[in-house]
Amino acid sequence: MPSASVIGLGKSGNAAARLLNREGWQVTISDRGTSAALHQQQHDFLSEGINVQLGDTFDPESTKPELIVVSPGVPWDLPSLVKARELGIDTIGEMELAWRYLQFCPWVAITGTNGKTTTTALTAAIFETAGCRAPAFGNIGYAACEVALLEQKPDYAIAELSSYQIESSPAIAPKIGIWTTFTPDHLARHKTLENYFNLKAHLLQQSDIQILNGDDPYLRNIGLQHSYPVHAEACWTSVNGKSKLLGKSELGAYIEDGWVIMADQQIVRADALRMPGAHNLQNLLMSVAAAHLSGVENDAIATAVAEFPGVAHRLEQVCTWNGIDFINDSKATNYDAAEVGLSAVKRPAILIAGGEPKVGNDHAWLKVIQRNAAAVLLIGEAAPTFAKRLDDIGYSTYEIVETMERAVERSREVAKQYSAQVVLFSPACASFDKYPNFEQRGDHFRQLCLEML
Repeated sequence: MPSASVIGLGKSGNAAARLLNREGWQVTISDRGTSAALHQQQHDFLSEGINVQLGDTFDPESTKPELIVVSPGVPWDLPSLVKARELGIDTIGEMELAWRYLQFCPWVAITGTNGKTTTTALTAAIFETAGCRAPAFGNIGYAACEVALLEQKPDYAIAELSSYQIESSPAIAPKIGIWTTFTPDHLARHKTLENYFNLKAHLLQQSDIQILNGDDPYLRNIGLQHSYPVHAEACWTSVNGKSKLLGKSELGAYIEDGWVIMADQQIVRADALRMPGAHNLQNLLMSVAAAHLSGVENDAIATAVAEFPGVAHRLEQVCTWNGIDFINDSKATNYDAAEVGLSAVKRPAILIAGGEPKVGNDHAWLKVIQRNAAAVLLIGEAAPTFAKRLDDIGYSTYEIVETMERAVERSREVAKQYSAQVVLFSPACASFDKYPNFEQRGDHFRQLCLEML
């Protein structure tokens, strides 16, 4: 029986272990943690015939597995993984393991700095409305290997891929690759913008059909220069009409006279999408393009778009209290996403921001704060840094409130003071100073808001 090591207990690692176990591998999961919850998982996995080692650093030289599968959150340059690759051990990410068992169906793979989740969710909804089994997975919905474990095999695989997942899954070759946006992010892990770019570009280069956001400045410049990784037959999108399309206009998707248009066909009214913000019109274009190029009928596209409820933690309207909308944008984990979020809501807004700070350019975000935010409430580790940056630009209506509880409580008072119609939680930060992930952070914000009612 061949042996496999899975690094990291969690949704992805657990699914990978169960898939390998089903396929006849002798599986061991390694995790540095030792919590009570992990010990319970260890007990559960042992009953399934899967070994779990807790509190240990994985050592490929002593275990010598034939296969190593890495969860997305585990750094690809971890010394033990570098050593494993030097030893010639097959070392892959959980996403690539899923690819090995899901190559029978076409993949629609979505990557980009921002916009991935909405585009992935909307694309899956359109395919499902058309009668296809098209689960969304990766950073949304299922873990990739959970899809490979489903009894009903999918007709399409709709995958959201972060740079982390692409890095450890170089063999994935989608039928359709979508690149939503590109701005600096995750540089603490990838070190340089070039490294980060090349990971995204690799996925697009592997794709049979490419769909790219032609309104994104960085991607547009690549298109104008006809440079790597863009194919000559790429589908470009633009919310600014046919005249702004790159590439061959008959291959592109654009908005004109209020309609999404492809191949001279009016596919769906742009205002059918109930999500705010011009950026969501771009997400709509890319999703519609993927569906249209896959042969989905226009009626199914229009129905899915009209019924699409939006995405949790991305400009998610939680409640209205005394005429003030409370909006959860916890997925805005960098400056660019937070800039887009604040630009999309009614102004003036009360902004709640902060968390674990990231490397990035905050200039555009700060300009939008000056224009759209009546006041800013700062939480988490980033609060002192953000306060200084606001001082630097002469913006004084901010408070350091430190905690989410205090931010939500204070936001009600400040919103009344400035006659603001919106309280927006859009952190521009990672969550890891206080929360395991952005989902739990957003859930906490939502819970606190609902307790007001």
